[in-house]
Amino acid sequence: MAISNKQKAAIAAIVLVGGVTTGAVLLSGRSAPEEHSEHSETTGHGDNEHHGKQAAQDNHKDDKSHDDGEHHETKKGPNGGALFSRDGYDVEIGTAESKGEARIRVWVNKSGKVVDKGVAVTGQLVRTTGETQSLDFVTSGDAMESKQSIEEPHAFDVSADVTLPGSSTPLPVKLSKEEGKIELTAEQVAKTGLVVLTAGPAKVQAGVQFPGEIRFNEDKTAHVVPRLAGVVESVPANIGQQVKKGQVLAVIASTGLSDQRSELLAAQKRLDLARVTYDREKKLWEEKISAEQDYLIARNVLQESQISVQNAQQKLTAIGASSSSSALNRYELRAPFDGMIVEKHISLGEAVADNANVFTLSDLSSVWVEFVVSAKDLEKVRVGKKASITSASSDVTAEGTVSYVGSLLGEETRTAKARVTLTNPQMGWRPGLFVSVNVFGAEADVAVAIDSEGIQQVDGQSVVFVAVSGGFVAQPVKTGRSNGRAIEIVEGIKPGMRYAASNSFVLKSELGKSSAEHSH
Repeated sequence: MAISNKQKAAIAAIVLVGGVTTGAVLLSGRSAPEEHSEHSETTGHGDNEHHGKQAAQDNHKDDKSHDDGEHHETKKGPNGGALFSRDGYDVEIGTAESKGEARIRVWVNKSGKVVDKGVAVTGQLVRTTGETQSLDFVTSGDAMESKQSIEEPHAFDVSADVTLPGSSTPLPVKLSKEEGKIELTAEQVAKTGLVVLTAGPAKVQAGVQFPGEIRFNEDKTAHVVPRLAGVVESVPANIGQQVKKGQVLAVIASTGLSDQRSELLAAQKRLDLARVTYDREKKLWEEKISAEQDYLIARNVLQESQISVQNAQQKLTAIGASSSSSALNRYELRAPFDGMIVEKHISLGEAVADNANVFTLSDLSSVWVEFVVSAKDLEKVRVGKKASITSASSDVTAEGTVSYVGSLLGEETRTAKARVTLTNPQMGWRPGLFVSVNVFGAEADVAVAIDSEGIQQVDGQSVVFVAVSGGFVAQPVKTGRSNGRAIEIVEGIKPGMRYAASNSFVLKSELGKSSAEHSH
């Protein structure tokens, strides 16, 4: 079909308009629909990194609608803190040591030079436990420094407003610290067996603490002696062995025992003869054959023989020897009661004296805890009062009763001896172990108390692992009165705070693993 000149002109006009439009789009670098929408985010965004000239005119202000967090991770400054910028100023917030205490510092620089005039800073610190602390800042060297020191643990968020020279609108800056935080999920807490409790008021008995030492219970300790001189034939018992009452400890050949057994045998023979003579004389006297005097003499001899036999038997009983044995000189030294052999001074073939201390036997199911009491504390330590015993080398605790308080003070020390009788069924409290003795007084109401298992020692300081979002934080505390089960918290924890009680040593172990990374 033929095309007229008029149609050719119309087609050329359309092609020309399309080419111009395409060139405009390519030169602008954006699509036509986007150009018409004017990129509606720019008004509230103000980010010249993404929105061209309009954002540059806004000077990229970190206002509340933007907070500079949608597109940027917090930068670090030369002092290791969080870095913020505006109007050519660089503002860094971080922590630093000052006079042995941690404080919050704010450094302000412009074009690489320190700005120390016309800068004002106010802020607030919020701990992971929810506690808040207002911060006031003063000039210190090349920075603004908080008047308030920052106590451990360093797990907190700081929000501060920095007023820059010539500006009426403060620049908001933030700092987050998580030192000492142990991150654990709910599943991990359940697997470790941690028991989380809530701190609150309780009744706690006031106590007085003394250093003490575990000693043998002398009422249940015996120094075993042979009571007969002789030569050792065998020693079946060994030191540290648990023995039963009557068990043979050693066998001794004793000439003294041989004499005593011979005496008993002779007395028994004489008794047999006297009994036969008595029976005969009694029968003859009853039949009027012999005189009554012969009967009376026979009866007297019988009675004397009986006394001789009893005397010989009691001599053997007194030394712990049996009246009969395959060998007259065999002496078996036996345990007087159930106990443990804690000392042994006898060996095979040794000649021992009758008063030699050859064994020391002690029943360790009960021990004494001995401690000294000064004159000012005597009123607080009375017989019958309850006491808790804590090992100086472990976290084991036991309870006992004050069984003795000396009535006399030492001339040199001006102290009195006291002791607690402690049951020891598992033999865990061994004589010689150093312990702490806490003698309880009257009960008292305290504002904040926790389970004593929640207290852990970290770097020589008492801490409690407080539950926070996502884990636990080691919170330093000052403790007060305790009854062994509950302990008063004087400072560091408020009522209602949740903390790790049983198995909190797991958290202490985890904290120790990360201690090398701890820095201020």
